[in-house]
Amino acid sequence: MIFYVVKAKRVLPAVLAVVIVLAVAFIILMSNSEVLGVFGTDKDLPIYSVDYPDKVVAITFDCAWGADDIPQILSTLKNEDVKATFFVLGQWAQKNPEMIKMMAMDGHDVANHSYSHFRMGALSNAKIREEIDLCGRKINEITGNKVDLFRAPYGDYSSSVVKIARELGYYTIQWDVDSLDWRPGISQSEIMNRIVTKVKPGSILLFHNDTPHTAKMLPDIISALKNNGYGFLPVSKLIMRDNYYIDFDGTQKKNK
Repeated sequence: MIFYVVKAKRVLPAVLAVVIVLAVAFIILMSNSEVLGVFGTDKDLPIYSVDYPDKVVAITFDCAWGADDIPQILSTLKNEDVKATFFVLGQWAQKNPEMIKMMAMDGHDVANHSYSHFRMGALSNAKIREEIDLCGRKINEITGNKVDLFRAPYGDYSSSVVKIARELGYYTIQWDVDSLDWRPGISQSEIMNRIVTKVKPGSILLFHNDTPHTAKMLPDIISALKNNGYGFLPVSKLIMRDNYYIDFDGTQKKNK
């Protein structure tokens, strides 16, 4: 019995010392602004969806590679009287200026997807700023319109990315419904099921051009959403411009 008492007297101070060290380390860690952003309420978040009062969603496309299916996509959108948002890479815009002009002429949002498709979260602040600015200037050069919507490639962002985008005049946009249309081997039924089961009022839907199914499926996707009572707005008309906050899950909500 004496052995266990002595052992306990030695162990308890050691355990207490470990707890104190961990507590101090946590406090120091939390004082770092990036870490505080992850655990606290000060994190700069993009908009994943909007707390919208009606059954309305936004269809978005990320355009970074080919462009052959853009005319088909635009034709479907025109036939269905739907305005969408195209997040275009600056390099893609430079290679496909006529496609950009067609999007703009049809009344769609032409939005910023960075210039080079780097993972923004791994870039320096200066490079983040350059990537966003270059793409915005390229789109403006082609369309004559100022761009104020930005989506990071791969959805890879940090507080710094969102903050820098905001300083450049951009709302950073993510999505809450991912079609996964880019995934090799995914079927049309899987894509459709993901959309109809996950969509809600104020959802932002993610698609890509230059995929095996999206352009062909788009009429059926729009029809299915219409049959479920949904209307459509481009992201520029869906989001709030002032008097809002972004909830922990990325939902944009009006301040009370």
